[in-house]
Amino acid sequence: MAKVNVSLDAELVVEVMVLAGVGDPQDAVELVVRDYIARGHRTEARASTQDDARREADARPQDQG
Repeated sequence: MAKVNVSLDAELVVEVMVLAGVGDPQDAVELVVRDYIARGHRTEARASTQDDARREADARPQDQG
């Protein structure tokens, strides 16, 4: 996998290290990025499930009672 170098504010990286409980700056930032991506995928999956349920409800015949 290709690597990218990014410059970040030292205070920001230290905060991430403390919150992630990781002693290596590279690992701490990577964990945060991976978590962000995973959350995005979970949100997309939930939204897709909700959209599917709405489409099914809209497709059902309405009772004219």
